[in-house]
Amino acid sequence: MNNRRGGLAGARAAAVDAALDVATDAEVAPVGTASAPGSAGSIDPATPRLLLPLARALVLANRVMVAFGMVALLAASLVLTSSVLTRYFLKASTDWQDETAVFLLVGATFLCGAFVQSIRGHVGIEAVSVLLSKRADAMRRIAVDLLCLAFCALFAWKSWTLLHEAWVDKQTTSSSWAPPLWIPYSLMSLGMTLLALQLVVHVAASVNRARAVSAGDR
Repeated sequence: MNNRRGGLAGARAAAVDAALDVATDAEVAPVGTASAPGSAGSIDPATPRLLLPLARALVLANRVMVAFGMVALLAASLVLTSSVLTRYFLKASTDWQDETAVFLLVGATFLCGAFVQSIRGHVGIEAVSVLLSKRADAMRRIAVDLLCLAFCALFAWKSWTLLHEAWVDKQTTSSSWAPPLWIPYSLMSLGMTLLALQLVVHVAASVNRARAVSAGDR
């Protein structure tokens, strides 16, 4: 009986140690490295098994969106350069070039938002987190991720409604070129939806990490 109790206690201690290793990986590994949870091409080890298919799909989608973002930024720089040259030397109107550059920049900004979130590359202030205990900091992460998820979900929903209105009413910009508005709204809708889904995965991982920290404190 004593051997059995000792074996159960050892197994429980090993499980807690493993959970704590998962909980501290994100704090120890540098952001952007292959070993860091949520880095490019990797999945946070604290992600629940139920959400692993979604996490893998987001990794692939983020790779595609980053490639699109690089091409879009390059194209926008070329379009703006040609716009400056055309205005200076030919004195010609360049409405289409300006709006094309804006659409490309909108696409690069919104479509790459989920990738930036996946590596937690947004600007963050750590002055508060270093003052908190591990449990309090874990709860803070959950609260922040939930607030971000609520905002991004609302933004995504509104973007889809704007896209529907622009498509049904055939809305265009007010310039002489008058491109359809469904183009930028579709980029916004897709980008914010991917960002909201990425935050769903992060919220679930943050909850798992908080449970691991709480189990280690017992």
